[in-house]
Formats: sequence, C-alpha cells, structure tokens
Amino acid sequence: MGITRGEARKILHDSGLRVTAPRLAVLRVLADSEGPLSWGDVLARLGDTDWNPATVFRNLVKLRDAGVATVAARAEGIDRYALAHPKGDAHRHPHFVCEDCGRVACLPVELTASLSVDEPWVQSVENASVEMRGHCPDCLEQEVGS
Repeated sequence: MGITRGEARKILHDSGLRVTAPRLAVLRVLADSEGPLSWGDVLARLGDTDWNPATVFRNLVKLRDAGVATVAARAEGIDRYALAHPKGDAHRHPHFVCEDCGRVACLPVELTASLSVDEPWVQSVENASVEMRGHCPDCLEQEVGS
C-alpha cells in the first residue's frame, strides 16, 4: 500500500499528532507492510537508527490511540499493529499464524467471506479477533522440498 512522506505528514496532521521523524518512519513502515507487525518487526524494518526502541514503541501506541493504527492481532500475546483504513476498517478480519516461522498474515477475503453473520451476533463478531494457526505456504513448501 505504501505512502509518500507527504501523505504520512498529512495523516499525522489530520489526526492531531505532531510530525516527528520517528513517527513518520513508523507510520511508513506500517503502510508498507502486507500484514500486521509487532514492535520488534517494526524495529527490524527501521534498521539502524539513532532512535531508542522505547521511542518506537511509544509512537506505535500514539498512532494506535489516535486511530491511525490498530492492534490487528495478538498472536502469542504480542500486539501486532497495522495501518487503520481511512474508511474506518479497524483491520478486523481473520489472521493466520504460522506454527513454524511465527509469521502473522492477513487471510485473503476469498477464504474469509463466509464468516459474515446476522443479528444478534453481528457486533460481537465484528469486534472479535479471529486467528487461524498452522503452517504457512512458505513453510509447507520448504517441508516438501526437504
């Protein structure tokens, strides 16, 4: 999905957040990701910086509190963040956790479309966190190739 530096600045400004270099960087890492990222994942993707790891964590929390990011998954008890969709989608869809490599991935809509429900469960399901576990395609491929 990726966003430009200017788009990131506008998102922060529109959300009432100060524009800082670490905040811009964290926001852009989330925007570039195909799936939810843990704090450690964000640190790894930022690479070698002068920023304290606590600064990166505080910025994730600020982005979450401002509605710019959301905790999309809590696999293994670790919060994983994703950029919130501008139309209010709080990244509420099932995720897949690989038992081998630990990767957390958003499941394709085709696999999850049948999870819709009618009243009285609509609100409960919309606010639920669904997590499927198993072996991701990459790990399965490695297993077969071995």
